[in-house]
Amino acid sequence: MANCLVLVQSPSSFFFPFVLLSAALVSYQVSMVATAQNALPAQARVAVDLIKNAQAQAIIGPPTSAEAEFVARIGDHARVPVISYSATSPTLTPVQTPFFVRTAANDSFQTAPVAAVLGAFSWRAAVVVYEDTPYGTGILPALSDALQGVGTKIMDRTAVPSDADDARLDAVLYHFMAMPTRVFVVHMLYPLAARLFRRAKKAGMMSQEYVWVATDGVGSFMDRLSPEDVDAMQGVVSLQPYVQLTDAAKNFSARLMARSRRENPADGGVADSTLMRLWSYDTAWAIAAAVETARVPSPAFQTPGGTTALTDLDRLGVSATGTALLKAVLATTFEGIAGKFKMVDGQLQLPAYEVVNIIGRGARTVGFWTPEFGITQDRSEPQQRQGAETWSAPKGWTVSPNGRMLLVAVPAKNGFKQFVDVSQNSTTGEEKITGYCIDVFDEVMKNLPYPVSYRYVPQNVSLDSYDKLVDLVRDQKFDLVVGDVTVTASRMAEVDFTMPFTESGWSMVVAAQEDTGSNMWVFVRPLSTGLWLASLGFFCFTGFVVWVIEHRINPEFRGTPCQQFGLIFYFAFSTLTFSHREKLQSNLSRFIVIMWVFVVLILTSSYTASLTSMLTVQKLLPTVTDVRELQRNGHYIGYQEGSFIESSLQKMGFDQSRMRKYNSSKGYADALSRGSAKGGVAAVFDEIPYLKLFLSEYCKDYMMVGPIYKTVGLSFVFPKDSPMTGDVSRGILTLAEGEKMSKIEKAWFGEPDACLQQSSAEVAPSSGLRFKSFGGIFLLTGLASGLTLLVYLATFAIRERSGLRAAEATAGSGSGSVPLWKLRAWLQHYDTRDLRSPTFRTRHDEFNACDCANRTPTWNDESVRNGGTSPFSVRVNSEMNAASSLENTPASEAGNSLEQGVEGATTSAEMATSTVPQLHR
Repeated sequence: MANCLVLVQSPSSFFFPFVLLSAALVSYQVSMVATAQNALPAQARVAVDLIKNAQAQAIIGPPTSAEAEFVARIGDHARVPVISYSATSPTLTPVQTPFFVRTAANDSFQTAPVAAVLGAFSWRAAVVVYEDTPYGTGILPALSDALQGVGTKIMDRTAVPSDADDARLDAVLYHFMAMPTRVFVVHMLYPLAARLFRRAKKAGMMSQEYVWVATDGVGSFMDRLSPEDVDAMQGVVSLQPYVQLTDAAKNFSARLMARSRRENPADGGVADSTLMRLWSYDTAWAIAAAVETARVPSPAFQTPGGTTALTDLDRLGVSATGTALLKAVLATTFEGIAGKFKMVDGQLQLPAYEVVNIIGRGARTVGFWTPEFGITQDRSEPQQRQGAETWSAPKGWTVSPNGRMLLVAVPAKNGFKQFVDVSQNSTTGEEKITGYCIDVFDEVMKNLPYPVSYRYVPQNVSLDSYDKLVDLVRDQKFDLVVGDVTVTASRMAEVDFTMPFTESGWSMVVAAQEDTGSNMWVFVRPLSTGLWLASLGFFCFTGFVVWVIEHRINPEFRGTPCQQFGLIFYFAFSTLTFSHREKLQSNLSRFIVIMWVFVVLILTSSYTASLTSMLTVQKLLPTVTDVRELQRNGHYIGYQEGSFIESSLQKMGFDQSRMRKYNSSKGYADALSRGSAKGGVAAVFDEIPYLKLFLSEYCKDYMMVGPIYKTVGLSFVFPKDSPMTGDVSRGILTLAEGEKMSKIEKAWFGEPDACLQQSSAEVAPSSGLRFKSFGGIFLLTGLASGLTLLVYLATFAIRERSGLRAAEATAGSGSGSVPLWKLRAWLQHYDTRDLRSPTFRTRHDEFNACDCANRTPTWNDESVRNGGTSPFSVRVNSEMNAASSLENTPASEAGNSLEQGVEGATTSAEMATSTVPQLHR
């Protein structure tokens, strides 16, 4: 059976005593070997003595982080594991001291639940007060990161010595009372924390207005606090590592209390088991299990050779079993009385933290924090997050720490009084402050969830810069500024701004002049390119459809291919002036033309109106178009007095000597009307709200041109890190989303009109009427023409089916593919005249009535004058014969006879034309 000497902390004495433990499997024999002094060197001497003389192979303790740091370095030197269940400072890590093992939770672990508590109640500012020891300072980096992660800013960090007297504690508390922040995070061990809360209660800082959140240095030691201490901590929220009170933990507590009563009857027994006692028991058990697992032999140390050692530390030996014992401890895992014992990176891992609220005689659990779900009301119901929010909570800050009214600085200006106007009653001498900015601020303050008392104090800044007005808040002479103050980067470095309540950006206004130029192509501008192309396409399509319907029945739509092609365009475009003279024979074509004439009427009317507007409406052009033109020509420019625009213009390269400042809209108008050459300016630079206000008063002769340079806009000024900034910004956003903001703007700036909109930007050329505006009528005429064409083609195919079959038979197989020669035969048949139409029947009847067939042609006849034996007369006779033959021909053969007669007449006409000389009129 192997024995292992271990330096441990006595479970009956919490802070400094150490005992020597001889472990064999799970049997322990405890005996007191040394008691360390408060001085750290004494702790080091005890550790050196035990390693050197007693050859201890492991050390449990010491209790504090400062002591553990010294002992851990000695353990590293001698390769002796140092196991601590109470040194929780993050500055002491196994990375720096490999032989140091922490069987407790690192303090940095609890920074996340502390931040979660503050984030659950939306406390955005906090003060951290901590113990001025390695235990207190070690948590600060992790706590700062955690609070920053939830949007909470640390307003102040105050270190309190562990031996601070009441006067020192009172000074710290009075310093806190003068701050607007009312949320305090306390990281101290319970003796110092109890004294701090007693003094805070006496100072009146434990009321409902204040918020105190303590780390587990308070929550884990509730059983150590006296009733007076608990009474002083009423309302404090604290943390403690979550440990489930199993039967083993309860049995351990009962046995510990019975043993304490038996061995120390005078002490009256010990209090209920704390977490540290549970961890100490699990630590001793883990070492015993590691000794058996690693089969550690009897103590064996290798003494250093040579005689150069000057100190006891140099003469220490190196443990031959320390490395194996360390690995065994780190690998040990079991279910202890404090929960699952498992080491990760040399530190104990915790499943959760318990959030407790000190109420009445003790602490009551109000929630849990886990890495997976954050704050929950019940560990078994992670979906119920942030259950602590069901309790009413203070807002965490105060508007005025000393209870006085807030002093609000407002700029007193000579111009642009619509924003801020400071007037004085001549009778009473009372100052009256009104304006757009004042109304917006009053409305926001009225809607805050808490009352705020404030008083306006006018400040004359008309002859100075607004930067000095902002400096009044930075120097704490005023609590805030309400007015037309612009957010800039330099100002934001010194104060905080709310959300802007006006438009952002700045630009320039110049005088306008009438556009006297002309454009020779102005006639094409009323219609857009798409509308021109669409109109041309529908003109051609409509003419084509009319030609298709009229070609077989109307002689005015026949002729050579060139004549027919020209007729299509001529007929369609002549409808623009309604000058088409061709007489239509078909009702289908008449229907199409009626639809198309309606479309043409709408197009021409719209075109005329748009062109008239372009030619008659007066256009204004700016006298200056860009900033470089001003610099190139050396013009004078203007800006508002006291504005940041002055410095911005200088950065753009403008000479200070060419810049003039004004303070009213009337001054702007007078300077622009005189011009740069006559003592005025060529352009005035200012922010968009002021320029719009100016143009609403003088919109006919001036216009805003050039680029808009970005700024944030006008905002209210608050001190740096003021907790009111967020609430006021949310109030501005809520006001802007409602109708109240629009009413305030109309009350001070009036209704925006067309004149303002026309002058607010450079006039852009008109893009004309677009196709989208006439898509409906084009759709109707297109559908009408297309359907009419389909109806005609279907009717033609049905009525002429016999003629089409005859044409196909006459054409034979032809050349090319079958569809091609059939299509050619159909087209040839379509190109012939429809002699059954009323037009051709009328002409046939007139010819028979005059008995022209029996007359001998003379030179006086019209046919002879057109060329001897007129081909027209031959054609007519042939057609007449063909028509006469139809009377004696069955209906089934009428179509074929008619076609043969037409073809014979055509042949005779061609022969006569070739043999008879041409006569000219």
